[in-house]
Amino acid sequence: MTETRTGAKRPRPTRASSSRRVAYDVIAAVRESDAYANLLLPVRLAEAGLDAADSALATELTYGTLRGLGRYDRVIEIAAGRPTHKIDAEVLDVLRLGVHQLLSTRIPPHAAVDEAVQLTVALGRRSASGFVNGVLRSIARKPAEEWFADTLDGLTGDARLAMEHAHPRWIVEAFRAALGAEDRADELDELLHADNLPPAVSLVALPGLAEPAEVGRAGGVSPVAVRSPGGDPRSVPLVASGRVRVQDEGSQLAALALTRARPVRAGERWLDLCAGPGGKAALLAAEALRGGAELVANELVPARAGLVRNALSVFDAPPLVLEGDGTRFGSGTDAQAPGRYDRILLDAPCTGLGALRRRPEARWRKQRSDVAELAPLQSGLLDAAIATLAPGGLIAYVTCSPHLAETRDTVAAALERHPALRVVDTPAVVSQIATNELELPPGPAVQLWPHRHGTDAMFIQLLTTLES
Repeated sequence: MTETRTGAKRPRPTRASSSRRVAYDVIAAVRESDAYANLLLPVRLAEAGLDAADSALATELTYGTLRGLGRYDRVIEIAAGRPTHKIDAEVLDVLRLGVHQLLSTRIPPHAAVDEAVQLTVALGRRSASGFVNGVLRSIARKPAEEWFADTLDGLTGDARLAMEHAHPRWIVEAFRAALGAEDRADELDELLHADNLPPAVSLVALPGLAEPAEVGRAGGVSPVAVRSPGGDPRSVPLVASGRVRVQDEGSQLAALALTRARPVRAGERWLDLCAGPGGKAALLAAEALRGGAELVANELVPARAGLVRNALSVFDAPPLVLEGDGTRFGSGTDAQAPGRYDRILLDAPCTGLGALRRRPEARWRKQRSDVAELAPLQSGLLDAAIATLAPGGLIAYVTCSPHLAETRDTVAAALERHPALRVVDTPAVVSQIATNELELPPGPAVQLWPHRHGTDAMFIQLLTTLES
């Protein structure tokens, strides 16, 4: 489920021409107020009025620094001779930004160091400028390969992989387990590498409102996907009109698995149980309109419900958007009554570990304990979906996480609780929809992967119940 927090406390950039200042402001906002870089950065870029080249640099500096945070912090500790928790937070962010430039870009070392010192002064931390200068100049004296080798000293196994690929160890362990469930644990290194590559921007042409050929080249695996022509997607007229949206192809396949698993009967009622911010809801609505079905979208958070309404406003008769806790479905009356919906999408709230390419800071923000805390909610929402499903209807249980506790384990527990529940051969469904071979392993569910499919790591399990 996509997160929408912007919560930044940083002031507007004071140097509109500075890519580094924009990057710093976003990095600091992520640390200070848990802002989401993918939402805040476009705002900062617009405020700063940067040209295309400077915007691209600010984007690379922001995402690159956030992505490599754990590894860069270890380099800083070695060079500074002190743990990072003993370095002032603002100064540490300046150092992180400088280390990324020195070790992972082609920016001349003198420029990276000088700009970092100037930024430190601009932040009112003149007394720390000598420290910043000294640490970064020390780092600049050795090539990146030697520094990265130093960070691996004494580490083995998953701890070594975690440092090498800048992922917390618990995430590496979770990815190993998920790949191991497919007998493909040997792909772990490839997956971690793919997680650190900037993802291509993919678009979705809403069926009945636009055709992929109207925008550009077809996507890689989804029949309604379009490869972004480059630049700001909002500059594409069909994107500006809302008929084409930015959406990962894995998310597209998750929605299409529900809508195209079987022919649509006119008059069917569909439910998007956790619809915010509305990307999948828009695709469901387009599919429902073509098949003569009716979609209802539900979202707990009012602000996110507003985003859903905005996403659906492209339709002449937008679907109904309800606000409230999704676990109430199946126990109420009217729209929430049992047996009301023929198809239900449950894009469950999850850790989002499948989208670390797009939200690089999430790997450092999430904790192992988050998985256990989310499990009761995921199970409760799935129980609600089952309770309000019409006999013989379809549920798509979807997470943007490959963690077994959020995917296979949740489904297995639901099957035990609900004797009438059955799994649908989801790989067969998705393989018929996809435009290219996915090489899915045997099993009832689909797990997509960045390194194998070029998508976010989406989990998709179709479920049905026995006819009454």
